[in-house]
Amino acid sequence: MVGRCFASLFWGVVADRIGRKPIIAFSMFSVVIFNTLFGLSVKYWMAIATRMLLGSMNGMLAPIKAYSVEVCRPEHHALGLSVVSTGWGIGLVVGPAIGGYLAQPAKQYPNLFSEKSIFGRFPYLLPCLFISLIAFAVLISCIWLPETLHMHKNLEREVEMVSDSRAAPHREVPHPEKSLYKNWPLMSSIIAYCVFTLHDTAYSEIFSLWAVSEKKYGGLSFSSKDVGQVLAVSGAGLLLYQIFVYRHVHKYLGSIISSRIAAALSIPLLATYPFMTHLSGTKLGLAIYFAAVIKGAFAVSVNNSISLSQT
Repeated sequence: MVGRCFASLFWGVVADRIGRKPIIAFSMFSVVIFNTLFGLSVKYWMAIATRMLLGSMNGMLAPIKAYSVEVCRPEHHALGLSVVSTGWGIGLVVGPAIGGYLAQPAKQYPNLFSEKSIFGRFPYLLPCLFISLIAFAVLISCIWLPETLHMHKNLEREVEMVSDSRAAPHREVPHPEKSLYKNWPLMSSIIAYCVFTLHDTAYSEIFSLWAVSEKKYGGLSFSSKDVGQVLAVSGAGLLLYQIFVYRHVHKYLGSIISSRIAAALSIPLLATYPFMTHLSGTKLGLAIYFAAVIKGAFAVSVNNSISLSQT
């Protein structure tokens, strides 16, 4: 995330210069390379370095959102961004399942993988390799991805032609271009997006640590598989919400109101998490699954609504 934080602005500028398609393809290529190297890490600094490079080289987040808006008509912008978030939801379903069931294969499946095999020496290589294969398939599919940058160039030419035709009869005094940093509505939406993205990322990281911690330390004493199942169910619920519900929420409430409601309701929802440590069995399962699904829906509502307000 640190690498992505410092490199996202750069990749956004590059995508505006050379196009969305090359950046998306290069990002998938970086996932194939550095995700595999992450699985081959044997020391802590190697894992940190490969993840840092992966975040720095993967600049797909901003271009893919811009791409989803550019290929859709204005009335379908919410649906376009929902499709992008749906991909994120699919990742939340597939990713934890892959990690939970394929990590440490020599211990989980000793009949198939021996301790002396490559997957025994590198216990996290198998899930990383599996994800890299998926990324490679997506990289190949980028061949048929149409470029959308020309749409902006054509629009700029039309604006210039209209401006020239209006300025022909009488010359007007040119006005200096206003800096984007002085565009308060845009900057406020960007700041809000940064804050909520930080919050969502922190929740995703802390949730797993909290769930696997022992109950005497305030955790849930979950296993890695249990955490993977919770995240998978959360991702499945998120997937359904984005496909069938979010566009209707945006249609009737709009970007600002829906993001405010989701952000406000996230506060009491997160406040209930510490009390779940007093539950067990079916009650704990129902509570944690329900809370995880609702939290994901709130996060998507906020992030998508803020992104739409910037278009």
